[in-house]
Amino acid sequence: MSVVAVLGAGKIGEALLSGLLHGGRAPGDLLFTERYPARAAELTERYGVAAVSVADAAKRADVLVVAVKPQDIEPVLDELAPLLGAGSLVVSLCAGLPTSLYERRFSAGVPVVRVMPNTPMLVGEAMSAISAGKHATAAHLGIVRELLEFVGQVVEVPEGQQDAVTALSGSGPAYFFFLVEAMIDAGILLGLPRALAGQLIIQSAVGAAKMLAESDEHPVLLREAVTSPAGTTINAIRELEKHGVRAALLDAIEAARDRSVALGKAHDDH
Repeated sequence: MSVVAVLGAGKIGEALLSGLLHGGRAPGDLLFTERYPARAAELTERYGVAAVSVADAAKRADVLVVAVKPQDIEPVLDELAPLLGAGSLVVSLCAGLPTSLYERRFSAGVPVVRVMPNTPMLVGEAMSAISAGKHATAAHLGIVRELLEFVGQVVEVPEGQQDAVTALSGSGPAYFFFLVEAMIDAGILLGLPRALAGQLIIQSAVGAAKMLAESDEHPVLLREAVTSPAGTTINAIRELEKHGVRAALLDAIEAARDRSVALGKAHDDH
């Protein structure tokens, strides 16, 4: 079985390690890198997985999952570049960074797969989109899909769609958290205790998500089923439309897409 090294054990990196272990991977088949020694020791104690240097990870692992912040990618690429060959598989979880960035820096033939996951990976409910670089084959995509299915659902998309995916599902959980936060505040404004408002809204969100996932109906039809003539919901929807909430969401997601594009272009001169 292939050895997997996670380069960068932040929230997403740790979530992937945890998911792989829960899915049956042996701790001895996993490695990780972490620049803070205290954090590395904490994770090794928690999971039984060895913390190693980037160079050691490159020598020992068959699959290298790069999970650092996009702004921190250059030192990692500098370390990896002289150590990798066509037998390695690099999996990038870095928002905005194209496979071409890695391919320019690595020796010819190193396969790279770009992934956009999201933070529900922490609870095994990630939505991850994968795209092959020019040296990655269907077999490489299969390896990545198998890894990510331990922590959620996986779809394959052309790399040209990855910035849109980043804006929609990569950042998507934050939009839902923002909405829930506002709705809890509304409950408090209406006189409900914070804890009760939170319980009401969070379970409503869980239930609504379950209906969306399990129903074949369009979201419009599900919304209309709650919207009675001259009722409370239609009055609320009118206010949302009056204040341009739909247009604001469209603009927000476009802005996130533009930032993803900019993150990739920031490395064009390297």
